[in-house]
Amino acid sequence: MELQAVLWDMDGTLVDSERLWDVSLADLAAHLGGTLSAASREDLVGSSLRRSVAAVRAEAGLDPDDDAAVHADGRWLLERTKVLFAHDLPWRPGAREALATVRDAGLATALVTSTYRELTDVALDTIGRGFFDVTVCGDEVPATKPDPAPYRRAAELLGVDVAACVAVEDSPTGTRSAVAAGATVLVVPSEVAVAPGERRVLRGSLVGLGVDELNAAVRDHASGRRDHRTRADVH
Repeated sequence: MELQAVLWDMDGTLVDSERLWDVSLADLAAHLGGTLSAASREDLVGSSLRRSVAAVRAEAGLDPDDDAAVHADGRWLLERTKVLFAHDLPWRPGAREALATVRDAGLATALVTSTYRELTDVALDTIGRGFFDVTVCGDEVPATKPDPAPYRRAAELLGVDVAACVAVEDSPTGTRSAVAAGATVLVVPSEVAVAPGERRVLRGSLVGLGVDELNAAVRDHASGRRDHRTRADVH
């Protein structure tokens, strides 16, 4: 099986935005009169907006199932995060070069993120819309990561077999989503460690990533090999 498309996660994979989410989630917790523990923050890496807001509310001693309040607090969090994204959104090491390498090779590409469209559009001002044929955001699918729906939707929009795609992810939540969809996953951990497992390649960073390596990952897993680690894992 030959590689047909590369499906890119955004937060923590292409841009170092998880550190900005650290700030905005902590600010939301303070706004609600509480704090967010380090353990809860780690568990929320790669999660949906609603789950994140509900968790912050619970830690602040507020009802996490109050839909109206969760919606209002979600709007507060989005507006705060927009400000951070507009002023300071740094690239992850090697990410921009990896995007360009894949694009120059003529492969189909998608951005697949749990972040909502309005915030993703702010981020794309930095990342560049031209790197992607399609984008799938957290408020555009019936269920977000770790559900497989976002990656299945991306493959559908591109008109490719998801089994011939490599998803590039940084979190356990995103990795579970891509694996469940049937993609091979290139895992480049950022904030949280990701264990070896089914249909995943572990890599230390995106520095030096080449298309041959992505093709090899798809072929290896199509032939039944698992837990492949690339030579570039030392980065």
